[in-house]
Amino acid sequence: MSLKIGIVGLPNVGKSTLFRALTRNDIDIANYPFCTIEPNVGIVEVPDERLQKISAISKSEKTTPTVIEFVDIAGLVAGAHKGEGLGNKFLSHIREVDAVCQVVRNFVNPDITHVHNEINPENDIEIINTELIMADLETIKKRLEALE
Repeated sequence: MSLKIGIVGLPNVGKSTLFRALTRNDIDIANYPFCTIEPNVGIVEVPDERLQKISAISKSEKTTPTVIEFVDIAGLVAGAHKGEGLGNKFLSHIREVDAVCQVVRNFVNPDITHVHNEINPENDIEIINTELIMADLETIKKRLEALE
């Protein structure tokens, strides 16, 4: 069983850069919102010296290391749960992961645009958390309606 981690955040905060560093996949990175539309997926083997030792002791014919699957998900914007930006697409991709890794920008670089034209990590985290909560509430609401 592998772990599937979704990398999320506002547009242009470094999600694809982190994904590229973790997976060594050569993906497009650009200075404009929604450079990533369809998620990038990369699989990384988890190094574990114990696995090789156990494999040698047990004389296994095949050794399969565990893997982590990273998913670089398109940038999230306020109102995504209402369908704004790539909202519905974003939310469908986030539902498929086991864990969420939030990337938040906390650096100033005039050459890299920020979706809100200001660097405010606390506000960015609040937007991301609110959108994830609202998406969960929408899912719960639909399921409750189906039960009635």
